Amino acid sequence: MGRDFRWLLASSWTSNIGDGVALAAAPLLIASMTSSPILVASGAVLQFLPWLLFGLHAGAIADRFDRRRLVMFANAARAVVLAALCVFLITGTANIWIVLAVAFLYGTAEVFVDTAASTLLPMLVKPADLGIGNARLQAGYLVANQFAGPPLGAFLFAAGAAWPFLLEVLCVLLAVMLVSRMAATPVPPRAESAAKPAVHTDIAEGIRWLWRNPPVRMLVLIILLFNVTWAAPWGVLVLYATEHLNMGAVGFGMLTTASAAGGLLATFCFGWLERHVSFASLMRVALSLEVAMHLAFALTTTGWVALVIMFVFGFYAFVWGTISTTVRQRLVPPQLQGRIASVNMVGVFGGMVIGQALGGVIAQVWGLTAPWWFAFVGAAITLLLVWRPISHIVNAKPALTETGSIAVIAEDIAEDGGAQSNEP
Repeated sequence: MGRDFRWLLASSWTSNIGDGVALAAAPLLIASMTSSPILVASGAVLQFLPWLLFGLHAGAIADRFDRRRLVMFANAARAVVLAALCVFLITGTANIWIVLAVAFLYGTAEVFVDTAASTLLPMLVKPADLGIGNARLQAGYLVANQFAGPPLGAFLFAAGAAWPFLLEVLCVLLAVMLVSRMAATPVPPRAESAAKPAVHTDIAEGIRWLWRNPPVRMLVLIILLFNVTWAAPWGVLVLYATEHLNMGAVGFGMLTTASAAGGLLATFCFGWLERHVSFASLMRVALSLEVAMHLAFALTTTGWVALVIMFVFGFYAFVWGTISTTVRQRLVPPQLQGRIASVNMVGVFGGMVIGQALGGVIAQVWGLTAPWWFAFVGAAITLLLVWRPISHIVNAKPALTETGSIAVIAEDIAEDGGAQSNEP
């Protein structure tokens, strides 16, 4: 798929190793400094708070500058923040407030890294290769971030609090070096105007384009709603696993491993699925399995059954995530990729915030299985509403540009009668 794609892939995998190390080391570091549930929870909140605060601005900035350089600069900022944390840890001057501040600054830089990086693939490969390209990038997330990184981070933290973060600094710097080997990514063409509009004007333009483009708008709305229903039980999953299923701490960790294993299997199957099954059918199957997954969790009382459910979840969640990203990238013009991707991510994290808040209240009032029933009913209703529009999303024509202005060409296509081509 080309030299530049290989550099992007290597950079993504390397960065994910560092993120996976931090996935285990960061909570351990916070827990070693405080026993306050509020402060421990604050560390988790800071993972998505920067997206809600800066996500839209990151998208507008990604559409203004060389995206490769933006990834490099933002990753360099992450390395500086981590290096400062290492200094505090080594000198023994670190405290919980410094760690939380570092988490916020690191998360803010990560918003700009992830937003800009998500726009690079459509600039490097042909539209027909976006599916397999996204699958290979996601495989790196599963292997490095979910499998290899967390155990390594926990092991290094046991050896010394600074070691996992020193390794993460090296991984981030290596990712910068690898992505620098790519060719420059020119700023996508804009309207013929010497002066750039204000950032908020760019954000408003992206939101207007999204609102006027029914297929992409519906795709973002689907992701938002299903994240609300998904996050409701996921916010209390640790209590559900340890108290309702009596799986213990190790069993709870095995649920995440089972999910990652299912996703890893999906990486090997995705190419075959893309060639033999239409995207519309795959999306419907994935969302149907989401509904069934909530119902299964609501009914089961056995740990090994929960592990099987999580394995299936990991498989179809990978397929859904890869397809939805691919479809969005095919439909959005190059000069709007950053802004639309950022709106999508704000919807993802906004849905998680709403869902977790609802799930906590529901579990407190009606018990630990109640959030699963809420998710089942909500996801089932959503699936019925979006069943037909899914074909319109998949078969929409890419939006075109005319002298810098955005001309939305997203025609509704009649319901398909069988397997369709996944070509744009």
